[in-house]
Amino acid sequence: MTEEELASNTKAWWTLNKPRIVLAIFGYDQHEVGAMAVGRNLRDAGAEVIYMGRFATPASIVATAFQEDADLIGVSCHSWEYSSYTPELLAELRARQLALPVVLGGSVITDADRERLIAGGVAAVFGPKDKRDDMLARLRVIIERSWSAGDSQSRPGRPSEGARDDS
Repeated sequence: MTEEELASNTKAWWTLNKPRIVLAIFGYDQHEVGAMAVGRNLRDAGAEVIYMGRFATPASIVATAFQEDADLIGVSCHSWEYSSYTPELLAELRARQLALPVVLGGSVITDADRERLIAGGVAAVFGPKDKRDDMLARLRVIIERSWSAGDSQSRPGRPSEGARDDS
């Protein structure tokens, strides 16, 4: 498949599937412009973006992802808080038995941290040099992989309504 065909198929996929993505910024990170740009790109591609903004904690991100029936969690990282909050976020997902992919993006993530985050369970890490269409194509693969691993009757990767426990 050529790059043009892949790009065309990716655009159509986003429009047809409308994945739900929770987008948040950890803790006291004040850098909101990158998250807003990514959210706009995802929305324009066809995703439904649930934007939490700044001051999100791992627990609030997971609770929102659960309540919103999200397909993916995206976290914008432009301060070093991701170092401590990401493992906590992944642990919170495991504790709630939610198999949602988590992706991080930001300007401060080092190559060493990228490797550590991926090894720790993060599905992908994006930086300022990643292009929009490449990001969308990778996110599509991540979401499709998550859906194919799910046992939902209504939509791959999503728990059935009876399986939810809002307590």
